[in-house]
This record gives sequence, C-alpha cells and structure tokens, in this order.
Amino acid sequence: MWRAEMCRRSSWAMVMAKAWQSSALGLRGMASVTSTDKGGSSSPDKGKHVDVPLPMHGVAGKYAEALFVTAVRSNTLDPVRADLEQMASVADMDTLFSQFMKDPSVPKPARMKACEEIFKETKFNDVSKNFMYVLAENGRLGWIRSIYKNYHDLFLAHRGELKVEAITALEFTAAEKEELKNAVAGSSLVAKGANVIITSRVDRSIIGGFKLSIGDKSIDLSIERKILLMEKVLAEAI
Repeated sequence: MWRAEMCRRSSWAMVMAKAWQSSALGLRGMASVTSTDKGGSSSPDKGKHVDVPLPMHGVAGKYAEALFVTAVRSNTLDPVRADLEQMASVADMDTLFSQFMKDPSVPKPARMKACEEIFKETKFNDVSKNFMYVLAENGRLGWIRSIYKNYHDLFLAHRGELKVEAITALEFTAAEKEELKNAVAGSSLVAKGANVIITSRVDRSIIGGFKLSIGDKSIDLSIERKILLMEKVLAEAI
C-alpha cells in the first residue's frame, strides 16, 4: 500500500513538473478538453430532485454541493468520494503537486493537460474526471482539500451519519467519547436517529474544556475562550 502510494505520488509529481515546465516555456499547444470530448459512461438523471442534507457555504461548499447532486443523480456517490480523497491525500503529501494546483500563473491549457495525464494513471470515475476538468478550467484546483471535506460531510449526512469533531486539551478516553456521542445524539442540534461519528484531536492551547464542530455549527466551551471573555470584560471595565 505504502509503495503503491509513493509510486502514484512520484508519477503525479512528474506530470505536474512537465506541465509546469511547459507553461514556463510559454508552450500553448497543449490539448484542451471540453465538455463534449471528456466521454463517460455515467448518465445522470438531470430531472431527479436531490435534497442537499447540509447547508454549504463559500466557494468550496458550492462546488461540493454541485458535485454531490451530480453524484446522487448518477449513483456514483462512493466512487466520487474515493476519487476526491485520493486527490486530496496526494495534495497533502506531495509539495510539487500542491504547488502546481495553487499556482495562478499556470495557464488553463497546462492545467487541463495535467488532469488529462493524471487520469491516464488512475481509474477515476467519469463524474470525478469531469469535475476535475471543471476545477482546472476555472482555476480552482487548489480548493480540492476543502471541496473534499465538504463533500465528505454531505456524503455522511446523506447516509444518516453526522461527523462531530471534538477538540480537547487532553486525549479523550473511550468512555468520554461515548458519553459525548450520546449527549450530541440526544440534543436538538442533530436530527433524530442520526448516527453520530465522533472524531477528536488534541490542542493543548485551549487549556481545558473542549470545542465542538457539528455540521456548520461550532460550540466553544474551552477554558481558553473563558479566559479571553474574562480579559475582555476586565478591559472594558478599566
């Protein structure tokens, strides 16, 4: 698994290096892929109404929402999620790949050609391919991590699952995590019957207490916040 991932990263990095070099030399003869020649076996039901289970905000949220609707209509929710996860993970691990996607000076033909070459190395779903072409065409490849996060939240919500991130000063015990899960599941913040999935990470700067992210809602019950509020009150009293 590790060796395969390293080979994939190396292959993608080479693709990006070539595309970057070509753009730097001013080459403009790269193939440009349009919506009419991308191909694809998926046939989305454009007339099918799709309920978006979570409100999405910002650029990444809107792209994720559009992709989610298309994936539901074409019955490709899971394959698309896996493809996005792969792109986001390689972007996290490979500096060259990440820089290429974020560099606004790379011309559109180079971005399009790079996607075309990457797809020769993968078995991406056609919906994923078309979406990546759209991102490349619009200069939004650098948003892939945020788009994946938003899409994954929609994916879980569609399956009746709700991801809750807890930030604590100390590592959660299994009992504490289960207690938090039951508390969140029984609150008015989540739909009745939702399967709550708790993820946690440690941030010692919050000193104590915890922070929660539930969908698009945030709850800050950290000692850090209480100290900041106290400082604000004291400053206003002076």
